[in-house]
Amino acid sequence: MASIRRPHSPAKQHLLRHHHPFATSSPPSSPLRHSSSSSPRTHHHGGYPHPFLFFTRRPLPRFAAFFLLGSFLGLLHVLSHLPHQTPHLRPSSPNPTTVDESSSSSADANNNNKLLVVVTPTRARAAQAYYLSRMGHTLRLVDPPVLWLVVEAGKPTPEAAAALRGATVMHRYVGCCDKLNVSSSDDDPLRFRPHQMNAALELIENHRLDGIVYFADEEGVYSLDLFKRLRQIRRFGTWPVPVISENRKDGVVLEGPVCKQNQVVGWHTSEHVSKLRRFHVAMSGFAFNSTMLWDPKLRSHLAWNSIRHPDTVKEGFQVTTFVEQLVEDESQMEGIPADCSQIMNWHVPFGSENLVYPKGWRVATNLDVIIPLK
Repeated sequence: MASIRRPHSPAKQHLLRHHHPFATSSPPSSPLRHSSSSSPRTHHHGGYPHPFLFFTRRPLPRFAAFFLLGSFLGLLHVLSHLPHQTPHLRPSSPNPTTVDESSSSSADANNNNKLLVVVTPTRARAAQAYYLSRMGHTLRLVDPPVLWLVVEAGKPTPEAAAALRGATVMHRYVGCCDKLNVSSSDDDPLRFRPHQMNAALELIENHRLDGIVYFADEEGVYSLDLFKRLRQIRRFGTWPVPVISENRKDGVVLEGPVCKQNQVVGWHTSEHVSKLRRFHVAMSGFAFNSTMLWDPKLRSHLAWNSIRHPDTVKEGFQVTTFVEQLVEDESQMEGIPADCSQIMNWHVPFGSENLVYPKGWRVATNLDVIIPLK
């Protein structure tokens, strides 16, 4: 069956031609009449294509546009991952007094936050709980941070552990000398002291406890000003300590450095004590920075390996032998306080009972230099 197609009228053919999507000529003002003399420039969108078609039909401009866009986004991504640095603002004319006050206040703040590591050897006896409780209540009044290392001569006991918990001071209670057959009825308990202090030094060195190390006997008497001044020590500090003699006829023997401001210029000691010692200082009369235990640049040349208390040296030479591993001479010492004229603690002989409580906390007159420096 033959199909019959009806031809479009001229007006309809004109509309189809001008409304075709690919037609380039502008549509006439009237669908029935078209003026061929009308210029394409008179129509805003009729004579030229849309500007976006220029980028979509031309590959080179399109490539350039997307390249610039990608470069811009990549630059923003790189800038967003750069570290933010705050510029250091400095005044145009700084005041030296203001700078010194700010630096000194910063140093004081660092000293106040310095860790104090107080090492106390102890042994099981009837008065152990009393001495530990008294020492613990003294440390409770010291500004933190404070770490109390208590080393038992033998295995730790429940009685000592209970006394330490009652003091509510951050502490570490350990035992040592198990292989030395320690007993409460030992005739010479002092022979375990070097081993006890070495156990504490090993713990400090292994855990890298950065602070000021101080050996405090549990029988001693200590002022709070002592612990405040310990935080001012940079490397090694020392001060005079009165030692209560067990013989009441001799009274109190004052032993320690003679200072000119903070510089040690000599030593004051009793005449009957052997003068062969290099440093005349009591065990509770010095403190040092713990970094000297593992930093070879801060220690003396006599310390080859680890700094420890010698256990084969006579009792009167144990302290000076230990100090010789820390410093080489008095120039590396700091006398505290400034003139070494203040009594900050009293040393009571180990195992002494019923002694007269010391009176006075200050030296009335200047000390005589018994052992001058060469």
